[in-house]
Amino acid sequence: MWRVLQSVLSQTVNALVALQLTAQFREVGQAMLGEAQKAFLERADQRFRQSEESAGQSLKSLLQPVHERLARYEEAVGKVEAERRDAFGLLHGQIAAMREGTERVSSEAAKLVNALRNAPKARGRWGEQQLRNVLESCGLSEHADFQTEVSVADGDGGRLRPDVVVKVPGGQSLVIDAKVSLNAYQDAFGAVDEGEKAAHLAAHAAAMKAHVNTLGAKAYWNQFDDTPDYVVMFVPGEHFLAAALDHDADLWDYAFERKVLLATPTNLIAIARTVAAVWRQEKLAGQAREIAALGKELYARMSVMGTHIARVGRNLDQATGAYNAFVGSFESQVLTQAKRFEALDVETGGKEIPTLPVAEQAARPLAKLAAAPSAVNDGE
Repeated sequence: MWRVLQSVLSQTVNALVALQLTAQFREVGQAMLGEAQKAFLERADQRFRQSEESAGQSLKSLLQPVHERLARYEEAVGKVEAERRDAFGLLHGQIAAMREGTERVSSEAAKLVNALRNAPKARGRWGEQQLRNVLESCGLSEHADFQTEVSVADGDGGRLRPDVVVKVPGGQSLVIDAKVSLNAYQDAFGAVDEGEKAAHLAAHAAAMKAHVNTLGAKAYWNQFDDTPDYVVMFVPGEHFLAAALDHDADLWDYAFERKVLLATPTNLIAIARTVAAVWRQEKLAGQAREIAALGKELYARMSVMGTHIARVGRNLDQATGAYNAFVGSFESQVLTQAKRFEALDVETGGKEIPTLPVAEQAARPLAKLAAAPSAVNDGE
């Protein structure tokens, strides 16, 4: 029994010692493992930081061009955006100014239309201004090539005042009167119903006929000298005349029978340019005549001058002959006697009588310029 107990106790002690050693070994192992793990973690963390720093620097060096390009792109985008804002602001201002200008033009146009519709004198002045603009655009000038508001007396004691009288070369005149038919035309193109539009066009054609009758009755050709037997009726717009002719195709012949020639800015420009061209030709012809007269007078004066030059040449020949005769007489009558002083050893003071030259050059005659007898007589 005792041996058993002793054996059990021995085993128990051994077990306790083993457990104690195991616990100690476990504590030592855990301590060593903790230290190793801590050292490993510290070393790993240090390596990781080193790797992160080197990788960060490498990545930074790799991404630096991208960053710079993105910075430049951002700067360019900002500049474009600023320019876009400026341009948009400028465009907005221009659009606002354009809108204001359009509204102002529309308002002024409306005022002009109302003035032309409600004031016959304003329509007349507008037509006269359009007529003057057409003539001046063709090179004709007021007071020199045409006159405005010319007043002449008619046969009944009244006064006639055509809008424009164009001077034509040769002392002739062309009478032009501006007539504006506006109200019925505007009513026609402002109408919605076709029947109403046709009625207004008929009124417009009737108003044109009334102007034709008025001008034909004035008979300007009887009041102005050298004037064609017709008067030009200026309509300041092709659309006015075209609308009347569309409704009344016989209006042109109707006006021509009454010695009235219908003219719009287009065909009046052709007439005015023709007159201006004729005036230029007349001016050139006048200058040519003046040049011819100056040339004739210059020729006559040169002929007289040639006569005087020939007379001077003859006088020079006579003077040369007289000089040669004097030299011959001097040599034969005086110089021979003087030479005898030298033979007699007379003191002459070291002076000698020079040999006189003989003038044998004759004056050159004028062979190419023959003076006309009449011109010579006139000059003298």
